[in-house]
Amino acid sequence: MDSMRHLLLLAVPLFTLATSCAGESAKAVTCGQPGQWRLTDAGPSAPLEGGPLLERLARQQVVLLGEAHDSAEDHRWQLHTLTQLFARQPRMALGFEMFPRRVQPILDQWVAGTLAEDEFLKRVEWNKVWGYDARDYLPLFHFARMNRLPMLALNVERSLPEAVGKLGWNDVPDAQREGVTRPALPGAAYRKELQRVFDQHPAKEKKDKSAFPRFVEAQTVWDRAMAQVMADYLKQAPGALVVGIMGAGHVRDGHGVAHQLKDLGIAQTGALMTWDHTENCANLGKGFADALYVIQPPAGNTPRLGVATEPTAGESGGLRIVEVTVGSIAATSDLKKGDVILEIAGRPAKNFMTLRQAVQRQAPGTWLPLKIRRDGSDSEIIARFPPAP
Repeated sequence: MDSMRHLLLLAVPLFTLATSCAGESAKAVTCGQPGQWRLTDAGPSAPLEGGPLLERLARQQVVLLGEAHDSAEDHRWQLHTLTQLFARQPRMALGFEMFPRRVQPILDQWVAGTLAEDEFLKRVEWNKVWGYDARDYLPLFHFARMNRLPMLALNVERSLPEAVGKLGWNDVPDAQREGVTRPALPGAAYRKELQRVFDQHPAKEKKDKSAFPRFVEAQTVWDRAMAQVMADYLKQAPGALVVGIMGAGHVRDGHGVAHQLKDLGIAQTGALMTWDHTENCANLGKGFADALYVIQPPAGNTPRLGVATEPTAGESGGLRIVEVTVGSIAATSDLKKGDVILEIAGRPAKNFMTLRQAVQRQAPGTWLPLKIRRDGSDSEIIARFPPAP
């Protein structure tokens, strides 16, 4: 959850928001044991057989594999699932949210085997554009290269949704749209979720009556852009399977990319995600995904502070905390929603990657000093990382 809300738009990750809201009044239900496939609306029923499930999905046009970007276990599951889909449908292309369209020629060179790892990551500007741990993603990239599977750059420059969020779709110049067509209007359920997200914004932003419609347009631009690349590929390669690697918020309930794919004429879409076996899944519902793969994140995963942030507009810069995860390191360190992180271990909090990288460097049992601004006053808070078990 230590993210910039997908640049500046998602105040609370939609995946987290919906499941927590749905499950507040529900009796806790465990979805199964690690290593099992489960339906999303069956509670403690018998696990699904993976073979027939993946056989069916391999016959779709698109399969979306939703992830938590900083979960190494999710990326291991994606590779495991890819290999099984590929065994059933070798005419495959892999689409990645992690790459903007402008780096497509570099992806082509990687698949052709002409770039080494370091050169590839440098040329796609991995640390600048994406920044999550490349070690988690490299096995997926190598899988594509070893099997000569096309890698598709699904994303757009961050400036496009930023501009839509500020100006609205109609006032963004055609030249800045990168060929993205007008997104399909979201359904009522998705708008309701986006409204809950928008309501987390500062009060001054909500006073602008046109701000929420622009917010909705900006959010759907990402979904449309990714859907459009996959739909265009399928026009050139009918009968192929495109597997999309992207954040779970774009996948769940069919609200995001699948909704835009359908508008583009791609109706055969499957959706798979992971689920932590300790989490309550009582109210996910049938449409949440085709199935969930139950995981148990191993001890020693990359540390997480437990905040969602957005960049501040003031001259002093910094990162405003828009959400704090209950029970997280941030919560136990007394970080609060609305705090602005100014410095991290004495260095300016320039962007969310500054914070993420500092957190990932923390060893178990160490402290991370943060200079924050709360209610106009500056102070220091120490984020204490628990010792290794």
